[in-house]
Amino acid sequence: MTMREVDYEVVVIGAGFGGIGAGIKLADSGIHDFVILERAADVGGTWRDNVYPGVGVDVPSWNYCFSFEPNQNWENWFAKGHELKAYADHCVDKYALRSHLRLDTTVEKASFDEEHHRWRVDTDRLGAITARYVIFAYGGLTEPKRPDIAGLDEFDGTAMHSARWDPDHDLTGKRVAVIGTGSSAAQLIPAVAEQAAHVRVFQRTPIWAVPALDFRIPRAIRWLLRRVPRTNIVFRIAAVLMIEGFFYFGIRFKLPAMVTMVEWMGLALMRLQVKDPELRAALTPNYRFGCKFPTFSNRYYKTFARDNVELVTAGIERITPTGVRTADGAHHEIDTLILATGFHIYDRVPPFPVFGADGAELGDHFDVNRWAAYEGVTIPGWPNSFWILGPYSVTGSYFLMVENSATHAIRCIEEAERRGATRIDIEREPHDRFFDEMVTRQSTSIFYASNCANAHSFYFDKFGDVPLIRPSTGAEAWWRARSFPLDHYAFTKKQAVVADRDNTTDQEAAQS
Repeated sequence: MTMREVDYEVVVIGAGFGGIGAGIKLADSGIHDFVILERAADVGGTWRDNVYPGVGVDVPSWNYCFSFEPNQNWENWFAKGHELKAYADHCVDKYALRSHLRLDTTVEKASFDEEHHRWRVDTDRLGAITARYVIFAYGGLTEPKRPDIAGLDEFDGTAMHSARWDPDHDLTGKRVAVIGTGSSAAQLIPAVAEQAAHVRVFQRTPIWAVPALDFRIPRAIRWLLRRVPRTNIVFRIAAVLMIEGFFYFGIRFKLPAMVTMVEWMGLALMRLQVKDPELRAALTPNYRFGCKFPTFSNRYYKTFARDNVELVTAGIERITPTGVRTADGAHHEIDTLILATGFHIYDRVPPFPVFGADGAELGDHFDVNRWAAYEGVTIPGWPNSFWILGPYSVTGSYFLMVENSATHAIRCIEEAERRGATRIDIEREPHDRFFDEMVTRQSTSIFYASNCANAHSFYFDKFGDVPLIRPSTGAEAWWRARSFPLDHYAFTKKQAVVADRDNTTDQEAAQS
């Protein structure tokens, strides 16, 4: 009787849309021996955790779903958070992923076992789990970032990060401080201002906010989308072309006319909604649109024209038990402190130790080496592992990235099965060539010619690279995920132990 060498063929870490998409793709390819580990008690990732008022996507809804599963139930052109959470639940149920889920299970460590060509994933609840392959899908917006401000823990009122929102906290009549002016802040500030007695927004860097076609989809169109599903394709193509067109031609090729047109839209919106010229000057960025994550909002600028909203541009000196003291000596008394300060993008990824073939830890590796992964999916020295949202993987569509990355991983796994191999390693030369190609392309993009240093953008890592963005069209990334040369990988068979009558000998490893 032969004992199983692994508990599962594949372990997927994370049950956000990355893990959900990977699970669906695995099952669709005939790989059913997999498990999805999730540290929370529910699926949905970002859209499970972020429940602050006004939360939603910054792209048209049809660009924010799987190509194979268009959502026929969108309520808004720019989907709200509850719609995305409902879509995640729908996908999990329709594609029968519940039986593969292990919720409330935190991964503490992942280690590659060179002798047995398998991964050992240590968890807090299920102990150690072994798998031939691991797909890391823990997402990029999972670890809230607390600002490094003196006295933050001394505040006596209610303090919360936007990604850890307390829906039971009533803001009515409260004096609120919001630290941060990124995308989350742009969504929550207008909603908070409608409830609170007074809101102070502490701004380090102004943002570009451009008008959004953000409206509730009429019932007639929603009926049509459900009754004639192919209609979804038209909306999806339009959304993809709009986002892809701007990201690739506007940002990749930094076409001045396209970027300037968007900036004019933002400035026109500001002039219309903010009459005070000094306030407009304080809200106007000194970098080009595209340097930071784009913000689409019809309400952000006009919120600052409200009597109960104040923009504070002086630097924060410290948090006191009763408020915020700024560098100009002012003390701002508040009851509630909201941290809209984003996420740890590079400094806590991965969020647990990941040890490769030579015992090197991935977080340490990225601490001293520039961020790179072949086609955004695989890293030399970490065999049998694949990344969703790896370096240089995202074009204009997050969901297309998920599909492309999962397709890439499955092609490798299926090829290993065909060859009878148990280990997959990306070769160094094609990996480095891909990285050089991405860096070269990006060097001519808007990121390096538009005062982006003034933007304090999370796009940039400490090496000055922008590994979150793939400088290519979605169509090119789609094609390369399905056509990259498989000989860019080394496929190796594990040393097998063969027993004869008198002793045990090792069968020589075969290279295919």
